[in-house]
Amino acid sequence: TLLGLGALLLLAVMTLAWLAQRLTGNTGWVDVAWSVGTGAVGVLFALAPLGGAAVQPRQIAVAALVAVWALRLALHIARRAAAGQDDPRYAALRVAWGARYQWRLYLFLLVQAAVAWGLALSMLLAARNPAPGLRTVDLLGIAVLGLAVLGEAAADQQLHAFKADPARRGQICDTGLWAWSRHPNYFFEWLGWLAYPLFAFGTPWGWLALSGPALMYWALRLASGVPPLEAHMLRRHGDAFRAYQARVSAFFPRPPRRHGAVP
Repeated sequence: TLLGLGALLLLAVMTLAWLAQRLTGNTGWVDVAWSVGTGAVGVLFALAPLGGAAVQPRQIAVAALVAVWALRLALHIARRAAAGQDDPRYAALRVAWGARYQWRLYLFLLVQAAVAWGLALSMLLAARNPAPGLRTVDLLGIAVLGLAVLGEAAADQQLHAFKADPARRGQICDTGLWAWSRHPNYFFEWLGWLAYPLFAFGTPWGWLALSGPALMYWALRLASGVPPLEAHMLRRHGDAFRAYQARVSAFFPRPPRRHGAVP
């Protein structure tokens, strides 16, 4: 029942997101809705009373981490959307799909709802681990997610400051974390999902919590994250972005290569 309720809530949230972007013409609100919906379902999965059992410290910890993650991400994306910034990934799909854009976008958002449900499943398994108290591995999970949220916030702020500098208008951000990864925000987003398997560790079904980082890596690195965004950057910056690609890792941070400096 709880899993079914979560699925229905995510379906409703992404349907409302589709309606919102159709009314406003701004797809930036789609990812705001996805963040809020995923966070709300994760908190529900963590704290919903099951069998009359008292809420355990691990449930509270997981719910708090989920809420902090979702709120920070939603507020960050909402700031861009409120400024009227359409998501370049969806803008490219609008051109590619033509007259079928709205219908295909709705199907695409339903896939995002399914991915969010799989991510929330890892939150459920993490929160419902019956081990008493908070173990060392749970504290490690808290540290991993805390580091991920701080790292992603730092990457987002560095990019925002770079774009706000008039002297750097039209250039590619290659400073700070962006000198070590072309998508450090995506990397730290993925890193945070490694926390939930740590919480779930030690239970017979705990390995299923790996669905979280696996799904997020697929979505960010292989599907709706890096590929369409890099295609947009190549169209916009051409050889300058190719040089950046040659010098800086796509996802996992590492020291930049010495050659291929961005003009």
